[in-house]
Amino acid sequence: MLDVPSIGVIVLTTAVCTAIVMTLAALVLRLNRKGPVASQFAIVVVAAVLSIVTATLAVMVEMFISSHDLTVLVWVIAIATILSLAASWVMISRAVDRSIGRLTSSTQSIADGAVLEPADPGWREFNELHARLAETSVQLAQARAEVEKLDAARRQFFAWISHDLRTPLAGIRAMSESIEDGYAPDPAEYVRSIRSRVDALTAMVDDLFALSTLQSGTVALQRELVPLLDIVSDAVVDVQAAARVRGIQIVHRDIDGHMLWADPRELTRAIGNLLANSIRHAPQDSDVVVTAHHRDDDHLIVSVLDRGPGVASSDLGHMFDVGWRAGTARTAAPESTSGAGLGLAIVRGIVEAHGGEVAANRLANGFEMSITLPIPTSGK
Repeated sequence: MLDVPSIGVIVLTTAVCTAIVMTLAALVLRLNRKGPVASQFAIVVVAAVLSIVTATLAVMVEMFISSHDLTVLVWVIAIATILSLAASWVMISRAVDRSIGRLTSSTQSIADGAVLEPADPGWREFNELHARLAETSVQLAQARAEVEKLDAARRQFFAWISHDLRTPLAGIRAMSESIEDGYAPDPAEYVRSIRSRVDALTAMVDDLFALSTLQSGTVALQRELVPLLDIVSDAVVDVQAAARVRGIQIVHRDIDGHMLWADPRELTRAIGNLLANSIRHAPQDSDVVVTAHHRDDDHLIVSVLDRGPGVASSDLGHMFDVGWRAGTARTAAPESTSGAGLGLAIVRGIVEAHGGEVAANRLANGFEMSITLPIPTSGK
């Protein structure tokens, strides 16, 4: 039975041999830090085996075993070490190469635009990495689809805006040439018509500029504590003439008493655009109703309800997109100030700049568009 001093010598010898081998292994790993993963594993395995072999031989030498026994032990350890390292290298390199090869192929597939299917390329860590790659491929595919959708909408928008600008410009040119050549039966009427079309073009350009500032985030809101009743009243005044022409009556309910921390000019424009849209699509001699109510005590919902049929349910999520219109027809009256379909897009931009959101719903008694705005805190 070994005594305490002998055990101490064994422990000390083993610790010294292991420390030396592992230090050398750390240096080799540092030099090989850019090498293949399989070689890194091999260095660790070889270091572990060599530390055991070195410690064993050192202890055996200190125990003064016979030269014959020591020779046999050396041969046994050497052969076992070589065979085990060779087998380990084959197993590790094959497993690593297979896993890394699968991951490399997956990343190339993602680069080509493919969506990865769930798979288990090898070890748990590699499986988790492949699962993350599969999730990323789905997200990238969704992002590409969204980009393509936005790009198609952009191209369509430019085609539409070109049409909406070209039509009144062509009319202005034709009428101005008629006046110049002396063929206009009523020059004064032609001048008034030109003025009307110029005003429409100016309003359209103003809408484009407003939309660009909203989408770029450069709009500077001049917020103040303002009664909702004042904003709605100003918006009604702006659209009253158009409502009168179509026999539309604008009424409001539950508007008084609500306060908002908002830019009154921009918010008036947003509600005015909602009213103008409702007036344009409501049946003649009907009414448009503006209401307000609280949601969760920290938001106020302002709704505009008209008696028109509204849009299809599939189009509800696109109403506030730039350039959107129900149907494919792009004919717009020359006097229209929203011929490019910018009015509702501007509404969304203004509301989102205020930290709110927009929505549209088909109801049993008509079609409703609403904006949700945060209610001011007591500190404002």
